[in-house]
Order: sequence, then structure tokens, then C-alpha cells
Amino acid sequence: MARENGESGKGTWKKQVDDIKKIFELKEILGTGAFSEVVLAQERSTGKMFAVKCIPKKALKGKESSIENEITVLRKIKHENIVALEDIYESSNHLYLIMQLVSGGELFDRIVEKGFYTEKDASTLIRQVLDAVDYLHKLGIVHRDLKPENLLYFNPQDESKIMISDFGLSKMEGSGDVMSTACGTPGYVAPEVLAQKPYSKAVDCWSIGVIAYILLCGYPPFYDENDSKLFEQILKADYEFDAPYWDDISDSAKDFIGSLMEKDPAKRFTCDQALRHPWIAGDTALCKNIHESVSRQIRKNFAKSKWRVRLNWICIHPHKHTIHELVNTNYQFVSSDCVFIASVLPPGAPATPTPCSLASAASSVPSGGAELARPHPSTVATVLTETK
Repeated sequence: MARENGESGKGTWKKQVDDIKKIFELKEILGTGAFSEVVLAQERSTGKMFAVKCIPKKALKGKESSIENEITVLRKIKHENIVALEDIYESSNHLYLIMQLVSGGELFDRIVEKGFYTEKDASTLIRQVLDAVDYLHKLGIVHRDLKPENLLYFNPQDESKIMISDFGLSKMEGSGDVMSTACGTPGYVAPEVLAQKPYSKAVDCWSIGVIAYILLCGYPPFYDENDSKLFEQILKADYEFDAPYWDDISDSAKDFIGSLMEKDPAKRFTCDQALRHPWIAGDTALCKNIHESVSRQIRKNFAKSKWRVRLNWICIHPHKHTIHELVNTNYQFVSSDCVFIASVLPPGAPATPTPCSLASAASSVPSGGAELARPHPSTVATVLTETK
């Protein structure tokens, strides 16, 4: 039987348990992350199904603040479009986060599977995301890693709601340090983040604009084979509504995207403003079927099989490298004294591990709050250059 942790202060929310299998029947593995495993589980007392995030304590050693931050944020949240943290258990060797189970699959997969898809569908999706992020911002929470991979459908039904997941990089505004950590995925992060300037919750609004752009054409607004040029595009907010892909998209949709993908964060729409835009609140979103064009581009630009992750951990001291040097990479996880990078290679490339003096066999997959997600060829890097 679980027992509440009786310690005062931090940790009082954890329930101590000798064996998690006494409380849950663990079924198949749903996914494996950077330092955890997510398992489908059925609660023995109620029969309810959950997703249990199993985190070995040895993987957290010295990095406890990262998971503590994620839990602190999740415990404050209760919204119909955000995956909920239901409970927390702790054993001698593991921490278990009992998460709400969502079973509807990833955003892109569902769009491709549809036979009919319109601007109005995209508007409905974005409205739900805006509503959830507006809720977060009013609580002083910045997600900092909004992207399609973190948007999941609640269930397989056609009218399923969308759910925001993965709060590993989230941050409470006013929690001490000014936010200046360059984190997230460059394809979706705001220019001020890549410029390593102090930033605010406006970075989430930029990311929503990027997601809306992709939902209407199937490809990212920023892409270049040359990484430096890609970064320059983002820093300049240099994107276009290319013909013929945008010919059938309404001016209202383009205006909406432009309001969020505004380079100056002071001029960028807030979630509240975006929720009142005619493309969201009115009837300007068109009902013309754009499925064929959008799904074709999604398959081309975001195919699961195109790239694979090579776990090639390299220690990079954050104060000795600029963001422009952190290229040809896809996933990074920050520890207290170095950044770990997992390189991404095309299929068939050799995967010779690079030694890392700070990564032992027992803890070579470090914690940083972001778990490995499906890589996309349009995403160059997950950037983490500081630890605050």
C-alpha cells in the first residue's frame, strides 16, 4: 500500500511505495524517452488505465531540479486540453508519474489519415491550443516547447479534442531567474530565443503561429539545408506564403499567422488577442478541402522513417559555444555543467559513439526535461545552452 511522504517541504506530494506493481498492472511500453520509460498501466483497485512515466533515480542524480520543476508545473495545471498528472509514487529506485492516458495518436498522423481537412479544422485545433496556453500564461507558466509532436488527440474518435503534453522545459514566470535559456526546437522557437535575449511567454505564441502555418500547408516556414542560413531565417522572421501551396488559403488565415509570427515580441499577439481574431472567433476560416495538398507535404516533410537518432553524446560547455556552433544536431539535454547532444544522421550512416567523460554507462542518458521525440528532417536542433 502506498503511503504519503511525511517529510516537510519538497517531496510531500510523493507517495512512497515498495513495489509499484502492487498498485498497477504494468502492460506494454508506450514509449522510451531520454531518461524514462512510459508504460501503459491499469490501476488494480479501480481498473482505470493510465500512462506511467517510470524514471530511474540513478538517471536523475545531480539533476533532480529538472524533474522537480516539471512536477511543480504539472501539479498546478487542470485544463481539459492539457495531459494531467494524476498522481506521483516513489520507490527506493524509481519515481513514477501517473499521467492521464491519451489514446488518439499524434496530430500529423491523424491529419494524413483524414479524407477531408479544411482551414476550419485547423482553426478548431489552434483554438484549443490557444485556450490551453492562455490558461497556462494566466498561471504564469511558459511551456517553451510547443510543437506538433507535443500535441496529441485524447481518443481515436473523429471529434476528439487535442491535448498538450511534455512540460519538461516549462518555466514559471517570476520564479527567480530571468528566462534567457535557449531551449526548444529551432523550427518552432521565437527569434528572441535563438538570439539568446531575455524572453517571456510571447515565445509560446510564436510557436503556435509556426504550428498554424504547418497545419495549413504541410511544411515548415523555415527550412534550409545550410544550418546557419536556417538560423538566419528564424532570427529575421523571414518566411513566405508560397504559391501554389497558399493560393487557396484565406487572407484571414495569413493575417492570423502574421500576428503570431511577429519578430518583435512586444507587437506579437498574445493568446487572448489571438483567440479574438476572426480566423479563430469568427467565420473567416474556409471550409474548402485542402487535405490532398497538406497531407502530401506532411508525408514529404515529416516522414517518421526519414531520419533516425544516433545517441552520440558529446559534452559541450555552454559558456564556450554559441548557438550557431550547435548545429547538425537534433536533441540536447542539459545537466548542471554541460550540454549533451544526440546527433541525427540519415539512414545508413555509421553510428560510432563518441566518448563523454561525464556520461557513464549507468547515467549516459541525462536528464534535461525534454524526452526524445520523433525527429523531423525540418527540425535541425533542440537548443539548450544554459541551465537556468
